[in-house]
Amino acid sequence: MPDRSPLGSVDKALMALQQLGDAGSQGLSLSSLARQLGLHKASLHRTLAALRHRNFVEQDETTAAYRLGPNLLALADSYLRDGSLRGVLHEPLRTLSATVSELCHLGTLSGNEIVYVDKVEPQRAIRVWSETGRRSPALTTALGRAIICQSFADFESFAVSFPDEIPARTPLTRRSPTAIWEELAAARARGFAKEEQENEAGIACVAVAIRRGGAAIAAISVTAPHERMPFERMVSVVETIHRTIAPSLAPGLSLQKPIAAS
Repeated sequence: MPDRSPLGSVDKALMALQQLGDAGSQGLSLSSLARQLGLHKASLHRTLAALRHRNFVEQDETTAAYRLGPNLLALADSYLRDGSLRGVLHEPLRTLSATVSELCHLGTLSGNEIVYVDKVEPQRAIRVWSETGRRSPALTTALGRAIICQSFADFESFAVSFPDEIPARTPLTRRSPTAIWEELAAARARGFAKEEQENEAGIACVAVAIRRGGAAIAAISVTAPHERMPFERMVSVVETIHRTIAPSLAPGLSLQKPIAAS
């Protein structure tokens, strides 16, 4: 038998929030929510009124259905900021690095740059240099491409959002918007992003975005010397990322998967 909550009123509010989260954007009526929770409508109505007062729940003016409010979403955003996400995923990142024996990163998008918020290095003789907090042009990195390819479905909207000239990080860097878009479209279709000697000479990288709902909020990457990362190994590494990282993601988060072209 599960332990009783030490404070019933708080537990009731939390159960209501969980149920509304499962219901999604359409929400639930008071009757439906009370029935699913096994609570009296009058008591639940008072709980929802308190949650509405603090903007953790909102009520549709037309249907009267309740759904999650903006303050709860703001709490979720604060949980998923760089520091929190790094704390949750550091151990899975360590496991990933040990499994593939390569340098692994967690990165987030900041404007037109990718920020490396965490890294784990392998125990091997030949390593790839990296530094937490470093920034790189997002469009030249697999981390940035993994996030960006989830955010745009057409070239026009992408080009408007990234109007600046792409820096030539190496002689192999794709610099034209159309060439970058072709790689973003390919990354979107295959379910992971890659770059080969475009951000650093002699280095290749593969990355998978972390999504919350329909938005990519971060990405996980594996980086190695180019000769150790042919395309066939990239595919294998992506499978390992899914096996290692996905079980550690909080509810509502998921890893990037292939998206068919429209």
